[in-house]
Amino acid sequence: MSKVMLIDDEEELHEAVASLLVAHGLEYVGARTGAEGLQRLEQEQPDLLLLDVMLPGMNGFDVCKRIREEGNRIPIIFLSAKCDIVDKSVGFGAGGDDYVTKPFDATELMLRIDANIRRHKDALDFAGSRNREGTARIGDLEVRFGEYEVLVKGKSVPLTTKEFEILAFLAAHPGKVFTRGQIQEYVWGESNADCKPTNNVTVFVRKIREKIEENPSEPRYLLTVQRVGYKMAERVESTAL
Repeated sequence: MSKVMLIDDEEELHEAVASLLVAHGLEYVGARTGAEGLQRLEQEQPDLLLLDVMLPGMNGFDVCKRIREEGNRIPIIFLSAKCDIVDKSVGFGAGGDDYVTKPFDATELMLRIDANIRRHKDALDFAGSRNREGTARIGDLEVRFGEYEVLVKGKSVPLTTKEFEILAFLAAHPGKVFTRGQIQEYVWGESNADCKPTNNVTVFVRKIREKIEENPSEPRYLLTVQRVGYKMAERVESTAL
């Protein structure tokens, strides 16, 4: 049974979400503040986190950043009363995987929960099966599919779940061009179809480049194909020291 955790300070929302999750065969655990949530997250080890943006004390974005800094790749769905692309960009930049605006439809929320849990598990299977040796090497970049790990010049790069899934997807097909829509469909699925969804891919690609490229404005690994999409370089020439 999958376990879902909600961090939100609204008691009524906890009651509604708990009933919804239990009715769909999922286990519920809740917290009212960011600090409590971080503590319970370590104790409960849920499969997915529903995280409110506006929390007393530590806000949801800071909670998400803390979780990612600790290396936890749990899927995180932000909950917010705003449908604002600036807020969404901040949320994705903090390491979030999806975004649902309040008030939300119960059916839509369950679709997103199911899709994110399934795709996170599928990505682990995908990562370990795409390459016979479990690794893709392009220049100084190494993608270890089975270990869900990326290294640059031998040093581990702290990617979020979605960042790794995008990079692993492209690294498994070096040289092949994928549109933003194709990447969006693979990583998020058709259920994530609000507010120009392909913008999500652009935001994540920028964050990935900031972590793996020496000069993100002149990428050598994750390349843009103008008016089409993105591809992973087939090979990278060594740069002189």
